[in-house]
Amino acid sequence: MSLPRANSAAARDIASVLHPYTDLRAHAEIGPLVISRGEGVRVWDESGKSYIEALAGLWCASLGFSNERLVAAAAAQMRALPFYHSFAAKSHEPLITLAEMLLTRAPVPMSKVFFANSGSEANDTAIKMIWYFNNALGRPLKKKIIGRVKGYHGITLASASLTGLPANHRSFDVPLPGFLHTITPHFYHGAEPGESEEAFATRCASELEQLILAEGPETVAAMFAEPVMGAGGVIVPPPTYFAKIQAVLAKYDILLVADEVICGFGRTGNYWGSQTFAITPNILTCAKALSAAFLPISAVMVDARVFAALADESHKIGTFGHGFTYSGHPVPAAVAIEALKIYDEIPLVDQVRATAPHFQAALRALRDHPLVGEARGVGLIGALELVADKAARRNFDPALKIGPRATKWMEKHGVLGRAMTGDVLGFSPPLIITPDEIDEIFAGVARALDELHAELRREGLAAAP
Repeated sequence: MSLPRANSAAARDIASVLHPYTDLRAHAEIGPLVISRGEGVRVWDESGKSYIEALAGLWCASLGFSNERLVAAAAAQMRALPFYHSFAAKSHEPLITLAEMLLTRAPVPMSKVFFANSGSEANDTAIKMIWYFNNALGRPLKKKIIGRVKGYHGITLASASLTGLPANHRSFDVPLPGFLHTITPHFYHGAEPGESEEAFATRCASELEQLILAEGPETVAAMFAEPVMGAGGVIVPPPTYFAKIQAVLAKYDILLVADEVICGFGRTGNYWGSQTFAITPNILTCAKALSAAFLPISAVMVDARVFAALADESHKIGTFGHGFTYSGHPVPAAVAIEALKIYDEIPLVDQVRATAPHFQAALRALRDHPLVGEARGVGLIGALELVADKAARRNFDPALKIGPRATKWMEKHGVLGRAMTGDVLGFSPPLIITPDEIDEIFAGVARALDELHAELRREGLAAAP
């Protein structure tokens, strides 16, 4: 392995950049993959090598890496009004229009929209709104919030506490008090012998109810849930799961927040993941594909009951004391408006529905590979879970870093993906992807898995097929 040459972009990166989600000490030895440009579903590194982006960057580049309409929308807005804020009842047309468009497209009736800059900020905002809501209703004890083991909701102090992944907790001194986690709805690993998917869903709901009763329903305020759990491993809930947990939440007057940061805007084959799984949230958060990832923006939609309490409490205090300098920034808002128009014109949901069967078939064609324990997904999101023992559903020792090794082999074959906890390879390509490009992704993945398997056999870590 050669070290980055002096004064190269890689060497300069090592000298100056602290990377998220990176082994910082190893990075100093290995260096980054420097991406120089993008077009369609592909990106190119500084050497000119082409890669197909199988995760749309970070689940977000829904229209790929080149769209002149979005560029033009940003440029036009920068010339007209490059910045204005929304504090103290100030407003501007992009802010208003985007809020109207989101409310029109919401999966259930919503009342108002608050804007932030990332999914983490949106979920952090929702947490604060929930606490504010219960204070407004005179319920100062009803503040605990439930997430799920392997759920992902962001990395601010509050949203990281809600997230249910060890790497987001260890050495950061989170979760903070008042954040709880219930069972992961993953049938592959969570089901008991002979248990059906519906029986497993019933048990998930029962465990949620037992957690609420143990804590005291008067102390539990809300539950957050991704329709499909993304960074936790692309975990698709079993049938009837959301119907059963929503019945439990309604029984104890507990709000439901749908985290649509990954699933929103067509990813699961409907405009919202909430529609795919019949979720009726009180609050919905979204980001990523809201602007097709061209600029940072996120949103929190609240229903009429939640807004009424926020409004009453803000009137009592004199202000709603929350917001960001760039909440509803006119340039990202203008880009998001144009993205939503493009989604309507394609129409994007129809395109995903047409392409998804090919994607899911290509994904599942790899489930017989000696390293693949489960192939799972819905719409244009999916995962391959790599295991040491297929019959026992036993994962590899995390210290072996099998997933990251697989992604390195994928890079060699021109496919960029992501390895997640449990050696899960995630796939969430741009929604404009074609069947031929899908075939290219999984042909590269198949070659990568074959080479990884041969490598593991040489190391005595895998048996012959």
